[in-house]
Amino acid sequence: MRKNTPPTRGALVRTAAAFVLAVRGHDILEQKRQVLMIELSRRIHEAAEIQRTTRRLFEKAYAGLQTAGLSLGLDTVEDIARSVPETTSFTVRLHAVMGAEIPDVDPVSPDPFPCYSWYGTSASLDMAFFRAREVCSLIARLAEVETSVYRLAVHIRKTLRRVNALEKVVIPDLRADMARIAGALEEAEREDFVRMKTAQKLLRKKEAKRKQ
Repeated sequence: MRKNTPPTRGALVRTAAAFVLAVRGHDILEQKRQVLMIELSRRIHEAAEIQRTTRRLFEKAYAGLQTAGLSLGLDTVEDIARSVPETTSFTVRLHAVMGAEIPDVDPVSPDPFPCYSWYGTSASLDMAFFRAREVCSLIARLAEVETSVYRLAVHIRKTLRRVNALEKVVIPDLRADMARIAGALEEAEREDFVRMKTAQKLLRKKEAKRKQ
């Protein structure tokens, strides 16, 4: 804070008001940080669960794909894979959690039926297809959760910097300013009191001389 602030009662009132506002702001930001930390922990746990499920389904899909490659031949499996359309339509919405914009990805529903012919294929290929579609759906959900984790972590870092600035710089400076101004006012009051007492003594001496 400015050290050249005049030691007046008005300055003391303004500094005290700024101090109260800074303390309230610090408390609000600290509560916000705690809420964001709870949300971050929940999202991290959710991301870990989705990763484990995705890994498990991917392993099953890959095993089915290997079996299909052995029974149908790799060339046939590759030709069928090229006929599967890419999934490019994703709807992403944003919502705010304590000021942090978090994405919401609409669920990607696995196809109920394969997009290729049943003729000339095998059950292992069908199983690999269904597992792969489930993995695709989970990947969309995982991308949503991991993006949320990143954005929450960035927002928590910003909030923590503000909390530290208030706690270690702004509030101590305001407290020091209040103490400095209050001390200067008390010193001025003592000087005024001494001057008043001295003036009263001089007046009494003059009155005494006049009476003599």
